[in-house]
Amino acid sequence: MKILLHACCGPCSVKCAESLLAEDIRPALFWYNPNIHPVTEYLSRKNALAQYAGAAGLELIQRDEYGLRPFIAGIFPDFDRRCDYCYRLRLDAAASYGAQHGYEAFCTTLLISPYQNHDRIRAIASQISERRRIPFLYRDFRPLFREGQQAARRMGLYMQKYCGCIFSEEDRYIRRPAARPQ
Repeated sequence: MKILLHACCGPCSVKCAESLLAEDIRPALFWYNPNIHPVTEYLSRKNALAQYAGAAGLELIQRDEYGLRPFIAGIFPDFDRRCDYCYRLRLDAAASYGAQHGYEAFCTTLLISPYQNHDRIRAIASQISERRRIPFLYRDFRPLFREGQQAARRMGLYMQKYCGCIFSEEDRYIRRPAARPQ
């Protein structure tokens, strides 16, 4: 099966890709994350994913668009619902690319994080799947999260400290609970 795996970063990709490979599914990694800020963080995550893809022998497709201004414009003024916008933005780009380039399905590494809202990701991806006419391959990768983080550390991959957007960075340093999609 030829699938496109939206990849938010190198560490989250490790066990997602390994799990799919164990099912005889060879994913191509798809980098599109205009939500990640600041630009130094964006570049660190993009480079870590490239490092992982090279080490794992996986194809990496990069839609390299650092998007601070468009991302902020997209979530304004409802900053507390930013996660829905973020999921939709990235998953729609993956589904669109996948449909246009003959992939049989799309998936995302966001599904490994216990900090992400799986119900919202799944619902949004299902809507996009219908509109783009490409199946969404759902997998609950969360049981592999800690193992994936350990593997990423052993590989020397950059390990981020927050979800990605400037607001999640603010939440981390102020120690406020992150806003979750309704």
